[in-house]
Amino acid sequence: MSADPTPPGASDGRPGDDRRPYHSLPPVVRSAAAWSAAVILFLAVAGFVVFALVSLRAATVPVILALLATALLQPVMPRLVDRGLGRGAAAALTCAALLVAVFVVLAVLTNSLVHSAPQIADSLRQAGDQLASWFGPLGEKIRYALSQSAGSGSSLVSSLANGLLSGLGFATQVITGAVLTLALVFFFLRDGHRSGDLVRSVLPDDRAETVIACGRKAFAALAGFMRGTTLIALIDAAFITVGLVVLGVPGAAGLGALVFMGAYIPFVGAFLSGTVAVLVALADGGLGTALWTLGVVLAVQMIEGNILQPVIQSRTVELHPATIMVAVVAGAGVAGILGALLAVPVSAAGLGVITVLRGGAAPVPDGAEG
Repeated sequence: MSADPTPPGASDGRPGDDRRPYHSLPPVVRSAAAWSAAVILFLAVAGFVVFALVSLRAATVPVILALLATALLQPVMPRLVDRGLGRGAAAALTCAALLVAVFVVLAVLTNSLVHSAPQIADSLRQAGDQLASWFGPLGEKIRYALSQSAGSGSSLVSSLANGLLSGLGFATQVITGAVLTLALVFFFLRDGHRSGDLVRSVLPDDRAETVIACGRKAFAALAGFMRGTTLIALIDAAFITVGLVVLGVPGAAGLGALVFMGAYIPFVGAFLSGTVAVLVALADGGLGTALWTLGVVLAVQMIEGNILQPVIQSRTVELHPATIMVAVVAGAGVAGILGALLAVPVSAAGLGVITVLRGGAAPVPDGAEG
């Protein structure tokens, strides 16, 4: 008998006899297959995490909101502690100030919107009629959309009242979430400085330091976004409100409130609030007033984009504008308005974690984690 010259594990050249089909593929194909598998696994894990967060939103939303509030208020803690207050007393005083500030802001915004909503709704209907006469079928579609939004805005107060009467379950959820958020803010402010010790007690030294660095970088990104966006929102709302008052646009206070709230949704919020202001000006004062209003809105946006954003947020929120727009759209698709609001700070925190893992993170002070 003659020996088989074919080595074990190798192909003898006959079709279908290759015992190692993966290794016979070109290197480019093997690399593409490996990357595809990694991407599919990553998307599956990310989808499961998002599904879990949305499903458990009764707990996850208060936690995220508490982290955002803590990031905004954390610089107050060292000042109060330096004045002789204990961390518990300083955290309680900060939470009390936060509660008063939230009530005041909500009262001002609600009062502005309630008193301005009828004027804004009527102006939007009038603007829709003018656009319909100018642009024909396209204008009719715009007029219908404006009439729908105007009707929704004018019935907002009655809808909220009916909801409070018939939807006590939802009101209970909101109150419970608010109380949980406030309690978490207190504990994060009081005990946040111990988070590093907690991580070190659970994980090995090398991994613990990596996790701590990721947490500090993510928290710094959240803090930068909250402080910067709040300051920018106040400046934008003040300038645009003053401009609308000078131009005699009705509902200037309510439009300013919309600008303030819209600033927390980058690009989309500014576009929507600016569009509403221009349409209201068009209906009340004609094309000339609308063009002046458009100039005011564009001027404020240019000041924000060229001066405020680079100076206030460039060192903390390093997201590309395209990334921000995609994040806002994705967040809105997953969780509606709340998802759009949380998309950018969550993305900024994720970018901070990725920066640390890649070894490019700048050192963050020990107290930056809260």
